[in-house]
Amino acid sequence: MALTPNSPNADNSMQALKQYGSYIVTAILLALAAYFGWTYWQNNHARVDTVAADQYADIQRLNEEVSIASQNPDLEAQAQEALAQSRTQLDENIDALVSTHGDSVYAWQALMIKARQQVDSDDFTAAAETLKQALAIDLGDAGLETITRLRYAKTLLATGDADAALSEANNDMPSSFEASQQELLGDIYLVQDNKDSAIKSYNNAWELLRSRQETRAVLALKMESLGITPEPIAEQASLVQESTNPEQPLVIDSSESAAVETIQ
Repeated sequence: MALTPNSPNADNSMQALKQYGSYIVTAILLALAAYFGWTYWQNNHARVDTVAADQYADIQRLNEEVSIASQNPDLEAQAQEALAQSRTQLDENIDALVSTHGDSVYAWQALMIKARQQVDSDDFTAAAETLKQALAIDLGDAGLETITRLRYAKTLLATGDADAALSEANNDMPSSFEASQQELLGDIYLVQDNKDSAIKSYNNAWELLRSRQETRAVLALKMESLGITPEPIAEQASLVQESTNPEQPLVIDSSESAAVETIQ
């Protein structure tokens, strides 16, 4: 049964999307960033700078501490002050890494962390500038560039600059990212009150996912909010696997990496 935009189920779906969507997106993006970063590291092992690697490891640890602490809504004043100091230190560490190793994959990963923190703080303008800086790093990797460009476009959309977001989202991208590109285009068209184009883009994204037997709950909720009932897709087994080696980042099975490319 199709859901109309004003139906109770549609309202509940959109409420769930608002409440949990950012957590889902964060997990996916962290997995993607780790995978493409790890792949790049494997392909460019001889160029790895151990100093940059150590700096980035410190950034990762501090980012985890900040992320965990920020999820607690009941922090006491002393803890809130400590969290603010940790965020300042995290930004300083990222800026130091970028200033000395700005052309490395570690700088790219650090900037992605910084942008995530800025988005979580609703500072979309600053996040857009950070992602623009990350986009300027030439790593010679289409996957890293596309992840950055799509996140940059979505952040531009959050700042209210739909035209700039559309320009970025319309760039040529690898076919493995086409579903995410189409979904983002749907988001942009929706903001521009172009409902027909939004529906077309969402349907395009869903059909691309269907060809890979991959479902995407957030996209389904968006379609349902427009009164579209997407045909169910038999989802494959989870493609995200946690490494048993604590020294190795979270990775995605490279044979299926094209299927897990959601960018929000």
